[in-house]
Amino acid sequence: MWYTPPDGERRDRFHQGFCDDAYNFMGAHPVVEMGRLKWHFSVWAPNAKKVCLTGEFCDWAYEAYPMEKQYDGIWEIRLPDDLFRAASNPEKYSYPEAEERLKGYKYAVLCADDQWHLRADPYGFRSELRPHNASCIHALSGYIWGDEKWMEKRKNWNAYRNPVNIYEMHLGTWRRGENGEILNYSQIADQLIPYIRDMGYTHVEFLPVMEHPFDGSWGYQVTGYYAPTARYGSPEQLKELIDRLHRAGIGVILDWVPAHYPRDEVGLRYFDGTPCYEHQDPRRSEMPQWGTMLFDYGRGEVCSFLISNAMFWLKEYHADGLRCDAVSCMLYHDFCKEPGQWSPNKDGGRENYEAIDFLRRLNEMAYRECPGVMMIAEEATAFQGVTHPTWKGGLGFGFKWNMGWMNDTLAYVKYEPLFRKYAHDKLTFSLMYAFSENYVLPFSHDEVVHLKKSMLDKQPGDLWQKFAGLRALYGYTMAHPGKKLLFMGGEFGQFAEWKDKEQLDWFLLLYERHPEMQKCVRALNKLYRDMPALHRIDDSWDGFTWLSADDRDRSLVAFLRKAGRCNAVACVSNFTPHPYGQYRIGLPYNCELTEIFNSDRAEFAGSNQYNAAPIRAEKIPCNGLPYSCLICVPPLSTVYFKVRKMAEMV
Repeated sequence: MWYTPPDGERRDRFHQGFCDDAYNFMGAHPVVEMGRLKWHFSVWAPNAKKVCLTGEFCDWAYEAYPMEKQYDGIWEIRLPDDLFRAASNPEKYSYPEAEERLKGYKYAVLCADDQWHLRADPYGFRSELRPHNASCIHALSGYIWGDEKWMEKRKNWNAYRNPVNIYEMHLGTWRRGENGEILNYSQIADQLIPYIRDMGYTHVEFLPVMEHPFDGSWGYQVTGYYAPTARYGSPEQLKELIDRLHRAGIGVILDWVPAHYPRDEVGLRYFDGTPCYEHQDPRRSEMPQWGTMLFDYGRGEVCSFLISNAMFWLKEYHADGLRCDAVSCMLYHDFCKEPGQWSPNKDGGRENYEAIDFLRRLNEMAYRECPGVMMIAEEATAFQGVTHPTWKGGLGFGFKWNMGWMNDTLAYVKYEPLFRKYAHDKLTFSLMYAFSENYVLPFSHDEVVHLKKSMLDKQPGDLWQKFAGLRALYGYTMAHPGKKLLFMGGEFGQFAEWKDKEQLDWFLLLYERHPEMQKCVRALNKLYRDMPALHRIDDSWDGFTWLSADDRDRSLVAFLRKAGRCNAVACVSNFTPHPYGQYRIGLPYNCELTEIFNSDRAEFAGSNQYNAAPIRAEKIPCNGLPYSCLICVPPLSTVYFKVRKMAEMV
């Protein structure tokens, strides 16, 4: 990526918080000057006494290459390519061949206290492999993409009316190589693409791929916002992974962390000896419970840094969406803080006005510049309008994780079946607000760590009941309004919690019930994609009708999913181990029901109780509906019926 010098207007936009391409002139870029290849370095450090470029090329001498401060607090220097022994043509970098020739660099910053501090480049395109943490000179524009058809189609893709079924994964622990070594991006692609296609997911979502110093943070404490983590290889290899996923028809969502950052010396904290990226008031600059720093969204350079970063991943890496982590932390000054640890806004309230303005600006730019992408908020409060348009006062996100549904549903399934009738509202309450936002239903990594148990082990009872209960839960989830997300391992019944230091327990597929669980999820994924009724209308009552909402004594719910003239799908979920051979459900019109999925079938390791033949409706009112029919509902199961509308009875 060649250096593009900013004019005065562009610099003003950077400082005012409206710049969405700061990575084109900040950081390290190749440039041709008088026929000679050089590297141009730019870093914002407004209150530094001195800033110098240092690194391996000068044996880390702090003051060997002093930078020149510009009128707006940006320091710059331009040095010959020969000094770094980089590849001769930055447009044709070849990895790993050129890797040994790349040299790490940092900014030596003389702070207000007359102490030198070494900082990585906030806009660095590549980092050293941990435990080293220097930035690396890297010409980013060498990769030739092959996903033109995907990118062109994405421009007109409507996420709200199409199936979105996300496989969330951590790249370092999905699979590993021999002797437990971490696979690189290319090696992951070789195994991941056929697996995702076979399972039928529409998207993968990667836990943050941005550079981070501590493995145990899973990528959520970022020091290199513009650098893919070196744990899995080079930037080109990450591009190859995304490119190959696109060519296989699979979308890619990246977790992104615009709320907070770690306190590491090499990172953003007190970058020039004063608060640059964080607020001056420690009550607004620190998150005590997490031990991290909070961004100051009232500062234009911070907003430009983050907005440009979002656009960087969407444009330069062709990401199809960003899942914004910890949005609640951004929206409220008092989030996860005790009294005295936060300060109110100018009106005395807890809302972070600057963060709200930033998020609106971010989403407007993302959807304007990259049509067809998904901006997804991980937001756990009742903040109004997270996915509403900004012109209506909303934040402008495309989707929001439905944390209320997730918490209620998982709390419900932990009850012994005998007592679930006392918590029946946890199954039905979500429909009170299901259409207030555009939701994703997340069973994420956060729910299978820290002694919360795996998705399988959350289920009570013996082993048969655990598997049956999980199959029933997945069936209920796939029919509930909202897009879908499942963390890796849940699809085959990983029994232990997720371990962030080793691969999933794939050996379980050699044992009974686990392959059948995987087969069940595969079948659900296919139905979800193939049946418009299950995905086309997730945002209104036009796509949903209760058939039985109040049968708490049987812990059973039944509802209809609809999509205009397409065949409707009736979903019936029984969360007790008791079968009901003749269960009457209400129907809104004369129709015929044909079973198309049953989590209790023998092929899924169930007891094989099912509805063998089509079932005609009878003109017998039930649950306030004019028609009804008798169906077989197996124990701990979810059953789907294709609903074919018939002529009205006279």
